[in-house]
Amino acid sequence: MKRYRNLSLSEEQIIVHKETETPGSGAYEDLTEEGVYVCRRCDSPLYLSNSKFISSCGWPSFDDEINNAVIKTPDADGRRVEILCNRCGGHLGHVFSGEGFTKKNIRHCVNSASMLFVPAFIDGHERAIFAGGCFWGVEYFLAKEKGVLKVTSGYVGGKVINPTYEEVSSGLTGHAEAVEVIFDKSTSFLNLAKVFFEIHNPSQSDGQGPDIGPQYRSEIFYLTKAQYDDAKKLIAMLSATGSVATKLTPAGPFYAAEDYHQNYYQKKGGTPYCHQRKNRF
Repeated sequence: MKRYRNLSLSEEQIIVHKETETPGSGAYEDLTEEGVYVCRRCDSPLYLSNSKFISSCGWPSFDDEINNAVIKTPDADGRRVEILCNRCGGHLGHVFSGEGFTKKNIRHCVNSASMLFVPAFIDGHERAIFAGGCFWGVEYFLAKEKGVLKVTSGYVGGKVINPTYEEVSSGLTGHAEAVEVIFDKSTSFLNLAKVFFEIHNPSQSDGQGPDIGPQYRSEIFYLTKAQYDDAKKLIAMLSATGSVATKLTPAGPFYAAEDYHQNYYQKKGGTPYCHQRKNRF
């Protein structure tokens, strides 16, 4: 199941018909915020912000892509190498080498119109996205942690734009039930990731407790290289004593779930049936 984002006429001209936006006109050329750049048409993660650099060429520039995110192919003019989204085939721009801008000596020259930016920070507060079974239970426990300002249940990591609960529950969209956590500096991503690993079974694949299916998988959707490094460190610690099924994946857009899923146990009463906290560290 796939559903792409509706494009404006100018976006379609670039992504579908392979035109190029006017240099200096794009929203992301000089953006230096931390986060993930994804395909505007299909949400597929393309670049982490730590690979972005200012080249003053008129378009956003990156010296590395997310693994398997793009396709490189000879351009129709025979002189350049075109880059396409590996998921939907949308036109991104061109890639050049030998210019000496960075140590990697590569420049992905990408149209801003081909991308959307998924920020790691909102109003100065960091975001984290965790998937570990039914989002009701994950939300319940993480909302109790010191420094957590807001927890939202929703969907991430799939191939359908703005999915519904019914679509995600089919297991066909590729999304995971997940929670978005906004937190202040009195805690850290590392601390919250430890809690995440302690409130579900990270060794269980394709489900959590009695909830079985790919939408209930264990996965951390990281927004920065630092989040990836912290999560990888915790997985290495857990792997020393057992198997870990938790995946690490660059975050795409997070879609908030329907209102009746938010603060579920606070509204309904009771406690999670498939999440309990267990000391793992």
